[in-house]
Amino acid sequence: MRIVFGLLITFAVISHSLATELKQFDFQPDATPAETTDSPSVCAFSDLTLPDDFAVFAAGAYSGRKISYQIDQSGHEGTQIDVAVNSPDKPVVLMLGAYEPTIWNIGWSERTHILAVLVSGYHRQVVAGLESGVPLLASTQNNRGPCGYFYVKPDNLAPLNPLAKRVFGQPVDMVFPAQNGTVVIGDPIDQGTTLVTSDEVTPESFRDESAPIAGQAGLQDAVNKGLLRRATESDASAWSDAVFQNSPQPDLPPIAGQGVPRPPKPPIINAYVVLKDFVYPAGLYGANSATFLIPEGVRRPEGNPGHSAVYDFNTLSCTGPLCNTR
Repeated sequence: MRIVFGLLITFAVISHSLATELKQFDFQPDATPAETTDSPSVCAFSDLTLPDDFAVFAAGAYSGRKISYQIDQSGHEGTQIDVAVNSPDKPVVLMLGAYEPTIWNIGWSERTHILAVLVSGYHRQVVAGLESGVPLLASTQNNRGPCGYFYVKPDNLAPLNPLAKRVFGQPVDMVFPAQNGTVVIGDPIDQGTTLVTSDEVTPESFRDESAPIAGQAGLQDAVNKGLLRRATESDASAWSDAVFQNSPQPDLPPIAGQGVPRPPKPPIINAYVVLKDFVYPAGLYGANSATFLIPEGVRRPEGNPGHSAVYDFNTLSCTGPLCNTR
């Protein structure tokens, strides 16, 4: 089934079956079938016949815009890049590549003919919005694809032409860098141009239900489920006391009104106490890093804590790159 969208800075559905106004390039029909693009065995399209005249367009970025769920078990946050293809005068093949796990959500102008899509990256790469009759080949480091992997950035273009010649018989005609999770491939899109997408495969269909929600939303979800609770000043003091009581006493004079200096307390800004078995959500890096306190008798969480500091009462040790700075 095709769904048509109008371009008015944002795309709005003009099919009567769907009346919701959508964000830019965010066409998300309701159906959610499972992924059908398995790892190929050879670096070629077995069912692709190319015309004499066509264009090879490449597009991508290191990552797209972050989404609230994961699409693989890499521990990296899922991202999405919304792709608008406008090539009314010449059919096209697309080479799409990102490093981070990415959903490519494709729409196209009504006179555009997409012949095939080669999608690649380090982590899992999947395609939504494309009609099932369009040949699709996914080759990533993650699936050990026969074409190897590439991602499209202005400083990482060397793999593109050799691979395009191998697969499509000609080099890339033009590269279109994605920005902020969107990219227009081909001619600029004027206001009033309609875009078409398919509801056969949707972005949501790639959600990995076995992986926790990513980032800060994942931490709040764990609090709501009773797996974590917010840490308090009392929790931080308990850590300092436990380390003090179980460590050789330093040869330090007491301070008036304070006594012998105690070990530093963990920070309690964005800090959590682990209550039950828990898997760290993806994306706990930089400003999204957190502090975790693991009480005695509670198992250490699984997954990747990223840049977070993990204070374990079972071992009285702190692990993580921020431990030495806190």
